[in-house]
Amino acid sequence: MSWWCTGIRWNDGQPAIGWYGERRGERASLLTYGQRLAFVARGERRCLGVRRAGKRTPCPTGAAVPGRAGNAQCPECARLDRSFSVAADTNAADPRTYRVYLAWFGPGMVKVGITAEERGRARLLEQGAVAWAWLGRGPLMATRRTEELLRAALGVPDRIAYARKRAVRAHLPAAPERARQVAELHARAAALTGWPDSLERVGCEVADHAGEFGLEGLPDPARVITEMVPGGVVVGQLVGAAGPDLHFAGGLVVDTRLLAGWELVAPVDEAAVTSVPVAEIPSAAMHPPAEQDGLF
Repeated sequence: MSWWCTGIRWNDGQPAIGWYGERRGERASLLTYGQRLAFVARGERRCLGVRRAGKRTPCPTGAAVPGRAGNAQCPECARLDRSFSVAADTNAADPRTYRVYLAWFGPGMVKVGITAEERGRARLLEQGAVAWAWLGRGPLMATRRTEELLRAALGVPDRIAYARKRAVRAHLPAAPERARQVAELHARAAALTGWPDSLERVGCEVADHAGEFGLEGLPDPARVITEMVPGGVVVGQLVGAAGPDLHFAGGLVVDTRLLAGWELVAPVDEAAVTSVPVAEIPSAAMHPPAEQDGLF
């Protein structure tokens, strides 16, 4: 029975690699910083089907997925997935309570978003938010309207590329400065008018994920894997993780979105390796902070 990688999962603030077996369900392997990892991609990358309400429905055709695709789904399964997606505004009747959050990834890299309250901080960990704070809570459509209001008024984007996040991750200001920047933007958001009446505002309490991500002493990222290939081997010491990224000693970064859909097994002979395509990561100096209303 094969186990297919589903990418990184964050369990109570600790990174784990998720696995799926068609007749065995799902499981996860917790990761520890400092441990040695070694795996090889076997066979071909395949569609992981659709996961909804904690259960995964296999792809009916077991379709192959391109190695460079950021999502391990075939077009048909991806369309079905988005038909019940809050992010795609196709599930407006969701009765759950939602929260609006402010996420900080680095100087000049801030976004506003929403997440189901029952998920806690999982969405912030998945995105690689280093510092963050809640802004409010309420029904889905109220939080969605608040999200759009704050994006427009504060001049922050709806998403930030992972390439920008990882490039500055080893060169962030200290925790007090991160907290100051988040608190300042939280105060600006709270002072705005036009918030929906059904949204309960939340006071500013800045949280930080430096410990969960292993940011202290993180090496400057130098290379990132751009594609897994059949027989491709990755070997190294895990030193940190943030969002979907695994950071290895020596500066190698593995985007686990590219691992999803592969059957990963222990290499028989690490000396007989197949090269995995990588790209150089530009220096953090090449990613200057974006201006956001002069806040930073």
